[in-house]
Amino acid sequence: MIGAIVTVTVDRPLGSYHPEHREMYYPVNYGYIKGITAPDGEEQDAYILGVNKPVSEFTGKVIAVVHRYNDVEEKWVVAPEGKVFSAEEIREQIAFQEQYFQSEVRMK
Repeated sequence: MIGAIVTVTVDRPLGSYHPEHREMYYPVNYGYIKGITAPDGEEQDAYILGVNKPVSEFTGKVIAVVHRYNDVEEKWVVAPEGKVFSAEEIREQIAFQEQYFQSEVRMK
């Protein structure tokens, strides 16, 4: 999946709050990829990095996979083609949610 071009449907745009956990603010766009089933049986979730405004949909390149050791889910990291982030930069931008899990950022 790393390197694949995907379209993310954004259900939690940058600047929004989680619908159930109102204290969780989304500093990045976050959504799911229609038609791809994740290990939890739901559609594959994805963080979008490198897009600094709220969007409802975004097509970009999968640059990393966040593997959670204490959860059944993996999250994909999608960015504009040509945009590069280090694993540390990715961890910093997704810490708002990944701080609650033991996870690893896997890149090519």
